[in-house]
Amino acid sequence: MGAIGKIDEQFMNKIVIAIDGFSSTGKSTIAKLLAKKLNYIYVDTGAMYRAVTYFAIQEGLIGADFFHVDRLINCLDEISISFKFNKDLGFAEVYLNGKNIENAIRTLKVSKFVSPVAAISEVRHKLVQQQQLMGKDKGIVMDGRDIGTVVFPDAELKIFMTASAETRANRRFKELLERGHNLSYNDVLENVTTRDRIDSTREDSPLVKAHDAIEIDNSDLTIEAQLNTIIKLVEDRI
Repeated sequence: MGAIGKIDEQFMNKIVIAIDGFSSTGKSTIAKLLAKKLNYIYVDTGAMYRAVTYFAIQEGLIGADFFHVDRLINCLDEISISFKFNKDLGFAEVYLNGKNIENAIRTLKVSKFVSPVAAISEVRHKLVQQQQLMGKDKGIVMDGRDIGTVVFPDAELKIFMTASAETRANRRFKELLERGHNLSYNDVLENVTTRDRIDSTREDSPLVKAHDAIEIDNSDLTIEAQLNTIIKLVEDRI
């Protein structure tokens, strides 16, 4: 029996698992599967930043040629983000001020603006505080850009996911097409590379690999292979 089938009572000693990496590396997919297998709580921090971005778009605070940063900062107290488990889907969906926005935040339009919104220190401070509270009792899998470096620098297991920009753009392109979006591969590739640049160079909590993180390049790895690898790392930590 493979590593995936070996989850048992040894995992009662719960740990914090931080999964960071570039956009469209499949962090959320792996984190969801891992949390389900370990019976851990899963938190998609990227969805939290997308929720703030969606709010900014809906309120007319950000667009192609403008970004009213001060107005967004002043509105942060009006933003309430929560997750509710959907038994039919098998994972928690994100809610903004009580409204389900799980599908609304997965568009290319939101993707185009999420990196500049996430670069705002006040936004990061608000969300990091919430994320740290979610993990205070451990038994959590959290994915994002700064989980192992800022949110949980003492996490027992840190994973850094990477893949080529072209591979990631192709994955994202297929995902968006399946959801009915009409767009080109080049648009998606440009979005991926732009987000990489912004995420890696922002002043507040830039995307970097934690010194004690395990890097996994999943360009040519199946989801099962990735999950097996991480399960073995969990076993080692526990």
